[in-house]
Amino acid sequence: MAGNDLGSLLGGLLGGTGGQSGGAGSLLGSLLGALAGGKSTGAGGANPLGGLLDMLTKSGLTDQTQSWVGTGENKPVSGAQIAEALSDGTLQKVAADAGVSPQEAADRIAQTLPEAVDKLTPNGSVPQGSLEDIIREQRL
Repeated sequence: MAGNDLGSLLGGLLGGTGGQSGGAGSLLGSLLGALAGGKSTGAGGANPLGGLLDMLTKSGLTDQTQSWVGTGENKPVSGAQIAEALSDGTLQKVAADAGVSPQEAADRIAQTLPEAVDKLTPNGSVPQGSLEDIIREQRL
């Protein structure tokens, strides 16, 4: 499904070697897939990355999200902050898809999300288009 495809692409983008990076890519792929709600993310469709960043910003993580999108140093985020920002249903689904606890899922997302967003926004803004195309364009 789309989450698995995104997970593979994100794992590659994050330099996935071995289980942890691949697992993190799968978690992020599942999260972005859940946020997309199975809708098209093509031209004219909602980009789940932008939706995730909006959600995190509304949860008080403006400084962190701006640092990831911007060209400076990435500010860290904690698993607790991710868990608070995501709806329980979304975090439960992502955790179940990965076969881990919701807290472990939140911790892994917190660990890898800053780098993933940084790599997906090299020009300091969220690119337009499908997330899959954006990821493929960033893999040099």
